[in-house]
Amino acid sequence: METTRHFTGTIYVVNRGATALHDHKHLGITIPPGGHVDRDELPHEAALREVREETGLEPNLLDETRDVSAPAGRALPQPRHQMLYDINVHDGTVGHQHIDHIYYATVPSRDISPEDGEESAESWQWYTTDELRNSDLSPDVVQFGIEAIQAAESEST
Repeated sequence: METTRHFTGTIYVVNRGATALHDHKHLGITIPPGGHVDRDELPHEAALREVREETGLEPNLLDETRDVSAPAGRALPQPRHQMLYDINVHDGTVGHQHIDHIYYATVPSRDISPEDGEESAESWQWYTTDELRNSDLSPDVVQFGIEAIQAAESEST
C-alpha cells in the first residue's frame, strides 16, 4: 500500500495566558486550529486561514525568522515544529500521513465565532499552562500549548 502525505498548517493561538483548543468530532481528539495546505498556499498562510475560518479570530504570527538577502527570494516564517503524524493506519501499515507545520500566534480576544460548517464555538476551550499540565490531552498538544503561551509572554515583555 502506498502512503499518501499531505502538508498541513497548525497554529496554537494565545490570548491572556491561555491557548484555544477544540474537540474535533471527526477525529475524536482535542487540538488547535489547523488544516490542509491548499495548492496555492504556503504553510503559514494555510495555518492563518484555518484560524480565521475555525475561530473567527485574527492571528498575529509569532515569527522569529531573520531576513535573508536574496534578490530572487524571501525568507518564510519558520514553524516552531514540524511533525509527521500517522492519520490512517490499517493492519500496521500507514496509509496516510500529515506533515504538520506548527506555528504560534496571539489573538486579540477570546470571542470565538467559527464560520458556517466549522465546529461550534461550544467545542472550544481556553487552556492555561496549569490546565494543560493537569489535562489528559496528548503530550504533544500539552508541550506545544505551553510553549506557545511562553512565546506569547516573551513577545509581550
